[in-house]
Amino acid sequence: MLGLNGTPFQPATLQLTGIPGMQTGQAWVALVFCILYLISIIGNLTILALVIREPTLHQPMYYFLSMLSLNDLGVSFSTLPTVLATFCFNYRHVDFDACLVQMFFIHTFSFMESGILLAMSFDRFVAICDPLRYATVLTNNCILAMGLGIVAKSFTTLFPFPFLVKRLPFCKGNVLHHSYCLHPDLMKVACGDIHVNNIYGLFVVIFTYGIDSTFILLSYTLILRAVLAIASREQRFKALNTCMSHICAVLAFYVPIIAVSMIHRFWKSAPLVVHVMMSNVYLFIPPMLNPIIYSVKTKEIHRGIRQVFCKSWG
Repeated sequence: MLGLNGTPFQPATLQLTGIPGMQTGQAWVALVFCILYLISIIGNLTILALVIREPTLHQPMYYFLSMLSLNDLGVSFSTLPTVLATFCFNYRHVDFDACLVQMFFIHTFSFMESGILLAMSFDRFVAICDPLRYATVLTNNCILAMGLGIVAKSFTTLFPFPFLVKRLPFCKGNVLHHSYCLHPDLMKVACGDIHVNNIYGLFVVIFTYGIDSTFILLSYTLILRAVLAIASREQRFKALNTCMSHICAVLAFYVPIIAVSMIHRFWKSAPLVVHVMMSNVYLFIPPMLNPIIYSVKTKEIHRGIRQVFCKSWG
């Protein structure tokens, strides 16, 4: 479809959608989202503050944890403006270019999270399989290089997406199925040849989620083999216990992704509300759960939070 000047038609604004079938309960939905945002933002800021101020936490494991917290804040702040506007103020319109920017940041932070979880699995692999070289392998320069590599990889692979979307005409309306902008959602209202978008999208998913998850699985296979070789049952349990927080974080991130993929692949007739809710779980639950997981399962973080509360109430 062409505009009056012969260029591909693109709407000035796109219309966002809340949760289908819950028009009467928008206030409760808004309250739930506000609670999720508060837990996520306060929790991740607390982790960051603890790692910065506590000298005992100036270790590779906690540097990677601070990367994860910083990234989770990025995920939360990427979706926050349009989600709050949709559910709290019933304002459902977003500028087309602003939608592309939001799409870029949501996907970039999501893919960065996968890379950070891979880096954290490497940290656990070195700590358990080669503990004597832990300090020499994971130096500050190495950690910084890994962090910059994760950012560069995510940014460069996602950078073409806004331009690939921008070139398309939009002739199937301007109503999106979520309260934020996602690439698959935009493809549903675009017309013209979207094969390039779909092929490149598949490439990015395999290049990031596929490779990252494969190496995470490989690292834990090697970790498990090393742990089973430990003679003492108590030492085996202690070694595995240092990985539990990371395993929970990996499951919190990848299980929703797998569930979304399975629903899209094998349950295409699923009600729209199922697709919307699963996307919400994928974007909102990991940033909320990660600080809780590490606060409960990691003694040093738990101790640091308890000391802060004791000083506040003392």
